[in-house]
Amino acid sequence: MATKTDFTPDEWAKLVESVMLASIAITAADPSGLWGTLKEGFATAKVMSAAKNSGSGLITEVVTALQTSEGRTIAQDQLKQRMAGAKAADIVQRSVSELAAVGALLDSKAGSDAPIFKQWLFDTAVRVAEASTEGDFLGFGGVKVSDKEKATLGQIAGALNIANVA
Repeated sequence: MATKTDFTPDEWAKLVESVMLASIAITAADPSGLWGTLKEGFATAKVMSAAKNSGSGLITEVVTALQTSEGRTIAQDQLKQRMAGAKAADIVQRSVSELAAVGALLDSKAGSDAPIFKQWLFDTAVRVAEASTEGDFLGFGGVKVSDKEKATLGQIAGALNIANVA
């Protein structure tokens, strides 16, 4: 089982940031307005809360890190640097690109935890995509997951080299 000590500080920062990247990619793919964005943020929080019971020590360590001031600072600093000057389309592409690097890192260092962690990242993106109805008007109409979000989920699955089962 992989743990924090299996990774360099820079690699660990990538893992800590990765759950935020999965969420941000979906939010940026098809912005949902204030309420939708809040719902998508809450979906990420719910996923992280539930992850403590995932059975993966690596996921638990990442979630625990994000619950500390130091861990949040690591993720925020990474995101600020990575997303500086980016527009929505750039945010999606930069997030997906970095998730590909995270997937490769997991494959090379996390052993049997790699597929579990990558699936968790993808499932996080799915939960964020499903959190808010897209294209509705005053609560009427719209779809649960927009075409742009579906496309981004496909990109994330490809970047992580896992099946897109959303």
